[in-house]
Amino acid sequence: MSETAADRMAPPLTELSIETANSGFYNGFSTAVTIPAKAIVALLIGWVVLFPEQAASALDAANATLIRDFAGWYVYLVAFLMLIALVLAIVPQSGKLRLGEPGEEPEFGYFSWFAMLFGAGIGIGMLTYSTGEPLAHFQNNPDIIRGVLEPVTPEAVRPAYIYTFLHWGFAAWATYALVGLGVGYVAYRRGLPLTIRSSLAPLFGKAMSGVAGHIVDIVAVVATVLGVAVTLGLGVEQFVAGLYRVGLGDWLLNDEGTASTVAIIVALVLLVGASTLSALSGVGRGIKWLSNLNMGLSFILLAVFVIFGAGVLGFQLLAQGIWDYLVNLPRLALTLFSDSDGETGAAMLQWQLDWSIFYWAWWIAFAPFVGMFVARVSRGRTVREYVLGVVLVPSLMCFIWMAIVGGTAIDMELSGAAGGTILGAGISDQLYATIAVLASEGWALILSGLVVILLMTYLITSADSAILIVNTINAAGEDHGSRRRHILFWGVALALVVGSMLILGGIDAISTTMIIGALPFSFVVGLMAISVLKAIVWDVRRKAQGVPVTSDACAEAAD
Repeated sequence: MSETAADRMAPPLTELSIETANSGFYNGFSTAVTIPAKAIVALLIGWVVLFPEQAASALDAANATLIRDFAGWYVYLVAFLMLIALVLAIVPQSGKLRLGEPGEEPEFGYFSWFAMLFGAGIGIGMLTYSTGEPLAHFQNNPDIIRGVLEPVTPEAVRPAYIYTFLHWGFAAWATYALVGLGVGYVAYRRGLPLTIRSSLAPLFGKAMSGVAGHIVDIVAVVATVLGVAVTLGLGVEQFVAGLYRVGLGDWLLNDEGTASTVAIIVALVLLVGASTLSALSGVGRGIKWLSNLNMGLSFILLAVFVIFGAGVLGFQLLAQGIWDYLVNLPRLALTLFSDSDGETGAAMLQWQLDWSIFYWAWWIAFAPFVGMFVARVSRGRTVREYVLGVVLVPSLMCFIWMAIVGGTAIDMELSGAAGGTILGAGISDQLYATIAVLASEGWALILSGLVVILLMTYLITSADSAILIVNTINAAGEDHGSRRRHILFWGVALALVVGSMLILGGIDAISTTMIIGALPFSFVVGLMAISVLKAIVWDVRRKAQGVPVTSDACAEAAD
């Protein structure tokens, strides 16, 4: 039965029935989730392709309204998620609980675990924004808007990293960690299906078996597709820019210097095709192997920037940035700018909408994918080990990358070595522009090729992980058997969402759609945080009174 105030010390719910088809094409899948989710994604693709102008106008209008009206909701929700993650990690009673039966060992070692967290979670965005984010805030941030600092000056560097770390640090990974913990905790300790709806069972009990649960999973699938689409869109644009940099032809770019239609199609066919094959091999084979390759190549590229770039400055920025970030995090996490202060206030609000609120929406839309994937690879770890590993390690890796790589780009611009070529490049080309200044022509070609390979592995890992997770949600938590029949559909759907929007409206169109799709799931995320907190508190109380708290213990007690 579900946990209620009147029966707090009863054993937890250890069975949640989700009806699935027994035969046919949807054998093993919940048709109440799979068919509506496919229909929504298909209708979205058709709308954008058949009515591009109407779609663009409607999406822009909805985005302008939603992101402004719900800015406060996003700010306070993400701050709440960071607080809950911290509490669960540091409180001894909750931190010692294990995602699994007592004494169960983790499935993956630390290196593979961290590699999969990083590769599937944020590797593509990190490559794009390792130079793009610090350079953007180096030119414009709230301190510059207020007139406290001048843009593109040595004094503007340190504040640029406060905001860079704000966006790529604990906010993102605490969101992923809470979603993954909500799913993994009830799946591995209580035997519930490994799907988003199960995380709400501590709050709503068996009601999650019915229509309410179907809606939660449908919202999660759509949010996953849209969140991953943004990441893939950024990666495809940078991948094409890299192919151009290594000399594969002018056909890759259009007159505006962005990826051409043919290049986008070719890139998506190559990358999504490879990701589909990888998804067929499952987490333990293709995804694990590619994630380890991602991590190795990332360290090689990072070492090049440490040795030949502004390594000393980068480590200085890293230390200063982490200190400034931790000191200012409580204030920044709760800051909501207002346009009531005239032009300056309006400019600061617009900056927050364009940057912080966009990121919070992106992380939330990305959370069902990354959270489910993190849960899938984290069985056997304690709550403390899980939260600290998921939040601290990837955040630190992002900080290191952005301090070393972004610091090198900034140093080259401040010294005059770049001559404005890095600042003048598009965000998808800034990393290559930095490499072109850093190295001789021959070495720049080799390093740009390494970035292209790294991007390709990150893109494939992200896409195949997303396909796996979408099928797991649709199959009521199962990730084997008949799910293979649907891998092709979701691979093609991802390619069409990314391709149609890149071609018709660019990355802004994908971003706008993602922000809209993130809103419904943001309410689910808030409930998930409350639900997992309740589940853990109740289990601590049960343990103190000798009440069974895991599915095996409950089964033994029943016998």
